[in-house]
Amino acid sequence: MIKNYFLIAFRNLKKNKAFSFINIAGLAIGMAAALLIIQYVTFELSFDNFHAKKDRVFRVTQDRFEHGKLSTQWAGGAFAEGNAFKNNFPEVEDFVKVVGNGSLLAVNNDTRLTLEKTYFASQSFFNVFSYPLISGDPKTALRDVNSAVITETVAKKLFGTTDVVGKTFKFDLNLLKVTGVMKDYPENTHFRSDLLMSYSTLLKFAGPKNDLDNAWLNDGCLTYLLLKPGVDAKALEAKFVPYVDGVYKKINWSGATAAYHLLPLEKIHLSPNLMLEAEPHGDGKSVYLLAGISIFVIIIAWINYINLATARGIGRAKEVGVRKTLGSNKGQLLAQFMLEAMLLNGLAIVLAVVMIIVFLPIFSAISGQNITLTLLVKPVFWLAVVSLFLLGSFFSGFYPALVLSNFRPAEVMKGKLSASPRGIILRKVMVVFQFAASFFLLIGSLTVYKQVNFMEKQKLGINIDQTLVIKPPLAHVDSFYRSMSAFKNESLRNPAVKSVTVSTNIPGDPVQWNAGGIKLKGTDQASGKQYRIIGGDYDFLKAYGAKVLAGRLFSKDFSTDPHAVVFNEKAVQLLGFDKPEQAVGREIDFWGQVYTIVGVVQNFHQQSLHDAYDALIFRCIPDVRGNVSVKISTDNLPRTIAALKSNWKTFFPGDQFDYFFLDQHFNEQYHADRQFGQVFATFTGIGIFVACLGLFGLVSYTIVQRTKEIGIRKVLGASVNSILTLLYKDFALLVMIAFVVAALLGGFAIHQWLQTYAFRIDITWILFAVPFIIVLFISFATVSWLSFKAALMNPVKSLKTE
Repeated sequence: MIKNYFLIAFRNLKKNKAFSFINIAGLAIGMAAALLIIQYVTFELSFDNFHAKKDRVFRVTQDRFEHGKLSTQWAGGAFAEGNAFKNNFPEVEDFVKVVGNGSLLAVNNDTRLTLEKTYFASQSFFNVFSYPLISGDPKTALRDVNSAVITETVAKKLFGTTDVVGKTFKFDLNLLKVTGVMKDYPENTHFRSDLLMSYSTLLKFAGPKNDLDNAWLNDGCLTYLLLKPGVDAKALEAKFVPYVDGVYKKINWSGATAAYHLLPLEKIHLSPNLMLEAEPHGDGKSVYLLAGISIFVIIIAWINYINLATARGIGRAKEVGVRKTLGSNKGQLLAQFMLEAMLLNGLAIVLAVVMIIVFLPIFSAISGQNITLTLLVKPVFWLAVVSLFLLGSFFSGFYPALVLSNFRPAEVMKGKLSASPRGIILRKVMVVFQFAASFFLLIGSLTVYKQVNFMEKQKLGINIDQTLVIKPPLAHVDSFYRSMSAFKNESLRNPAVKSVTVSTNIPGDPVQWNAGGIKLKGTDQASGKQYRIIGGDYDFLKAYGAKVLAGRLFSKDFSTDPHAVVFNEKAVQLLGFDKPEQAVGREIDFWGQVYTIVGVVQNFHQQSLHDAYDALIFRCIPDVRGNVSVKISTDNLPRTIAALKSNWKTFFPGDQFDYFFLDQHFNEQYHADRQFGQVFATFTGIGIFVACLGLFGLVSYTIVQRTKEIGIRKVLGASVNSILTLLYKDFALLVMIAFVVAALLGGFAIHQWLQTYAFRIDITWILFAVPFIIVLFISFATVSWLSFKAALMNPVKSLKTE
């Protein structure tokens, strides 16, 4: 019996080649798209799931408040929280502290290596996390002062081997001993480093007077708690509130308070970015939206099958009637048609896997994920393949099989069978869904494109063009100011160099110098507020073209400027002034030091347009260490860069001349948005193509059914235009209904998405009109090509058609 079912199924595939091709191609494209998105989403959801204790590890996030108003949300909070929570809450089994140290220059004999990501980490690091050590004792590797753990890649570059435990290397004037070598970090982790130094080394640098380890007002420490088995994290978080309130009441400093939250380790990657994140995060909303797109695309492909299978049902009615007359029961017929669906889905899934192999490099480039053919050996991939096959066979095959197996032999044999009203309505509903989904995806894709384009083209309020940024030198600690002054003077002799300035931050980077308690001189301490601080030399604001609203910028002509500050508009408002002029000349108390406000500049975008303007204070620090911003002429650029490199080697021998262009660096903030837009647009196109493929098949079959009707109309004098209008009418109505549904849902969705941006485009009619025109054009072109052929057909041939 099974053999007979397969034989009949293959005969039907060969007999209806066009129908089979459209169904298999549509299903294959839909399945391939869904499988690729599933891999993308699965990877994004897999972050940090390799840690053995992942279910019990939580990062402590901190919300800072001033006078009850939220001022900053930190990924890394106070240094004291780890010790305090461990000592006061028995639910906490262990904790680890991780503190960023930026870049450093590691030196081993003649080998000099710049390590971009270095951290201090407490002794429990390898107890809480499951990053494996190749060599070294995980219990003691980060215990002693001046001990360090490096990755295998760093070990090979610095020493030429991974067998380096016990060896030493230098940075600045310090000597570090390698106590462990760990495997390189996997791609799916929220934290990665080149070097981990013991936390006790940081405490040594800070000195005993500061008592950094128990400080509640020093932020910047990433703290992770390992809870005991069975502990309710939410209940523990609630216990933090009265304890922390009591701590801050004792401190009683400038109205400062804080709230601490527990963020599960596995959710860190897709949670919103906070101040001091170890790595840029993924976008949780985007990931879940792409998961929704994959569902849309595969449902569109399944709908194609259902529509075509049920539309063809009348053509197979006599087959059903004859088989029922000869004794076939409903169950046997249901099995036959379900087997046909399984055969089509099976062929489609094979084709889908082939398409994935072919297009995987392209998808990897678009998505930014390093997905290789090793994907094909992962159990999760084949689980998705089998699941899609089984679900597709059932959802796309069950309803058509039910419809076809329910035909009544008597009606079929008398030729009285026609499509049921309920079946016609269901097909129309499914067509509406297909085109509504297409409209929805296009509206979303266009919105993403316009928002990203808006952010990249928007004026920042400062000039970052033609700016080359040199990363700060890592050696020459003692002679930095003297060497930098010489470098600046020599470089400015070059006519192609317009300015050279040094600052703690450059546009595009988060300002991590966060200072609370700043107030007007003579006012109560409780009036203190929190600001972001950027330190720069005399030329910093001038070099970037900051617009002065009141007062002046820093200048060497004023010997008092090292005790001067410049505010931006937002900072002036936070200080309590309505107009910039009111702030000029006023003195502020900055942690016990008195500074004079000499100027106010216009707000500018220090970071991407995701973020609102920050309250910024600019301090004049002539000997500031940081990035070196060089404004240059683009004429003969290689020659100018070579001259700068030569000067750098002269005044900073042994330091690497590592540079980048600021406009590219700033726009890197939109890299994730651009990639999301590319993925969104790609699968939007696939969804529309699959929908049109189904429309092509449905229109083809509709025209075949109405061939005799078209012939009679032509004999009775109907024009080609009137026949085209007749065939257009039904589909045009369905497209209009789909557009209305999609416009309502799409408008709501893009409004919600745009709310995540502080600066965003307006929702205008163009976001809906363009998708409407595109889908209308494509669908009508599809219908027109087939309808025009039918309308021009010789009526004699039409009337001969059985």
